[in-house]
Amino acid sequence: MLTAARELDYHPNASARRLVTGRTRILAYVERQAPESAFADAFLPQVLRGVHDAARAAGYEVLFAPIPIESGQARCLELLRGRHVDGMIVSGPRSDDLELKELFSLEAPVVLQGEWGEVQGVASVDVDNVASARTATEHLIDQGASRVAVILHAPPVFTAAAARLRGYRQALEARGLSYDERLVHTAEFTPASGERAMATLLERSPRPEAVFAGSDTVAIGALRAARLRGLRIPEDLALAGFDDIPLAVYVDPPLTTIRLPAYGLGWAAADLLARTIAGEEVRLKRVVLETELVVRRSSGSATA
Repeated sequence: MLTAARELDYHPNASARRLVTGRTRILAYVERQAPESAFADAFLPQVLRGVHDAARAAGYEVLFAPIPIESGQARCLELLRGRHVDGMIVSGPRSDDLELKELFSLEAPVVLQGEWGEVQGVASVDVDNVASARTATEHLIDQGASRVAVILHAPPVFTAAAARLRGYRQALEARGLSYDERLVHTAEFTPASGERAMATLLERSPRPEAVFAGSDTVAIGALRAARLRGLRIPEDLALAGFDDIPLAVYVDPPLTTIRLPAYGLGWAAADLLARTIAGEEVRLKRVVLETELVVRRSSGSATA
């Protein structure tokens, strides 16, 4: 029968198969950002590659959907209730995401890529954002900076941004430095927003001696703002980012950053979701992957 199907170039109809099995064989990867922000994120492609590879290994296709909560529609609920997908990975959660809360209350097949503290026992894949941000900030302080600013990659209503801000504050406290709200600025995921935030920071007097950016994408914009004002990196201003996107090693100077396992985050989330849908007993519902500080020349402590 399989030989005949190949000879006839027969391919099963997805809609008909869904009627028979009740499954679409599709997983949704939902980014809680506006499309323009999601597509500007240089970290995302490696995550999606991990999602794709794990999904394919389990016999699934992947639907990518940037769905900000401001869209005003219960689009995530619609994807699951309408049986357009078998399960969903939700990335970039926000603390005010009421739709996400409803999804969890329904015990729907959802894996969170990130942290959302209101509901316990939710399947999730993440890194320790607090500890990682603290490591990056302490590194800048240890290079001799006493006035360290932070540019969050997103407003602190996004749980990852709030966690990175906590890590920044912990680093200051650990090194005996005071927290100054005037040194805290927020970007909107994009290089342009990082450039604007850095421009505002550099108007401060005295200006910062170092800046920790909550993502490499934002850090690249911040680097441009400093250069346009004639500042040398790292001689006049040290800089560190977060993510270790492929471009980080090619900017001038190469960017000190926190390396996240982007591919691993995607793979682990999709694998966990596929096993949950299959009804497997998942021993570890919260997966926390390790990060690493990668020291390059932008922080003033490496030659490469």
